[in-house]
Amino acid sequence: MLRPLVGIATFWSALALPALAQSPVLMSPQWAAQACSAWNKEAVLTGQLAESGWVKNDGGRGYKVMQLFRSDCGKQPTAEMRIAFKDAKAMCVQGGAVETAKLDSGVDYVMSAETKHWLEMGKGDYGPMRAMMFGQLQFSGPKLEAMGNMEPFSAFLLLVGKVPSEASRCPS
Repeated sequence: MLRPLVGIATFWSALALPALAQSPVLMSPQWAAQACSAWNKEAVLTGQLAESGWVKNDGGRGYKVMQLFRSDCGKQPTAEMRIAFKDAKAMCVQGGAVETAKLDSGVDYVMSAETKHWLEMGKGDYGPMRAMMFGQLQFSGPKLEAMGNMEPFSAFLLLVGKVPSEASRCPS
């Protein structure tokens, strides 16, 4: 009787493995593409960042850049998201590989944290203020602008927990 149960368990395990393999690596270009789609479904991000004027501070190029990385995986951004004012909302118009070589520090953002901290922030264990105060989130960009948008900033960090990902290996 034990043999059929082992066979059933093996069958169901085999079905689950491809689903796990399809989750992109956290902070990879593939993850950024999915995070971009998730961004556009979050009313706090699309609405409040348009209402506050955050998205319009784009240096005249039509979009803001957010570059992200896991500091325990290297010292350079591995994912990029571009946010633009579109249809009266702050919409993510591109998510993927890092393409912007020269960032504008008055407009663009770079954020990094160790993997464990990204995952904790993604679960809502703590928000951006605590993470920055205790050095768990490294951040560069217009700090006063970010401080004025803490609720959307928190919503962005929660995307890390909402977008399926695989965090046991680093983006390549």
